[in-house]
Amino acid sequence: MIDPESVMVAAATQKYPRNSEGDIAQLRDGRLLLVWTRFYGGAADHAAAEIAGMFSEDEGRSWGESFLVVENDAQQNVMSASLLRAGNGDLLLFYLRKNSDSDLKAVVRRSQDEAQSWGEETIVTPGPGYHVMNNARVVRLSTGRLLAPVAWTEEAHGEKAHYLSLCFISDDDGRTWRKGPGIVDLPKRGAMEPGLVELKDGRVLMIIRTQLGTIHRAYSHDGGENWTEPEPSGLRSPEAPATIARIPSTGELLLCWNNSLPDPDDHWGPRTPLTLAVSRDEGRTWEGFRDLETNKDHGYAYTSITFVGQVAVLSYWDQDEAGVGLRVTRVPLEWLKTGR
Repeated sequence: MIDPESVMVAAATQKYPRNSEGDIAQLRDGRLLLVWTRFYGGAADHAAAEIAGMFSEDEGRSWGESFLVVENDAQQNVMSASLLRAGNGDLLLFYLRKNSDSDLKAVVRRSQDEAQSWGEETIVTPGPGYHVMNNARVVRLSTGRLLAPVAWTEEAHGEKAHYLSLCFISDDDGRTWRKGPGIVDLPKRGAMEPGLVELKDGRVLMIIRTQLGTIHRAYSHDGGENWTEPEPSGLRSPEAPATIARIPSTGELLLCWNNSLPDPDDHWGPRTPLTLAVSRDEGRTWEGFRDLETNKDHGYAYTSITFVGQVAVLSYWDQDEAGVGLRVTRVPLEWLKTGR
């Protein structure tokens, strides 16, 4: 089948009104592990939430029963999960620990038994303030360095809510972390929700959510330490996140975002359609635009991308009047080619 296959894996319910911000990793036995944020105290970003999980034994076509991965022992919630394979083979689970509008930190746990158990937390973002790291964001460079891209602000709301993007860096497989010196800033609410991909020449490309009507980008020539001045990417976007990844089989870059114009009367703008595009020149230009989701009564955001053979397996939130559900869609790479 060349067309995408989609399944709602965690629908919004009265008990769990929001299921969102997840990531997927393939285990050594071939199963897929999905982790996501399961809100049980409401649908707001500060509502009580935990990290839930489920397995797929058929490469994402169907999923088993959900289970608790990380209980909520924060003052507000734990949310926004990322999975990453460490250089020594351990599986790393990153998430946010939210205590208040001025206390949000990213943490990591490691598993040496393929997600059967998880070790103690290590703080990724020490220091005061509100550290936003989206789901599916941490990357491992060809050097072995881990980069955790963060948007930092002193407070999440009010006059002090202005975001600066930067990286926290680990050179020992995620056991210790330090703050990179380089800062990316932009007008209005600032440089928000950064995402990363390593380029073939060794540079790191950062894509940035903005209030400026476009995705912006910046580059690092020293492994995420410092960054160039941000510039428009040429891709229109509301104030919403984008996700970027490299397709292993082709070497092209794949981008997923809301290809729509901002609404001047709406703080966020329309989060539909959900669009995919590829780049053959390391993110300078994009082609093959394909709309994966187009329902104007829904919003789609916070995507993860995991490649399994010749399929990109995506997780993302699907929001309607009932709440926010988590959807998983298998996108054959052949389907992307038909858009070129």
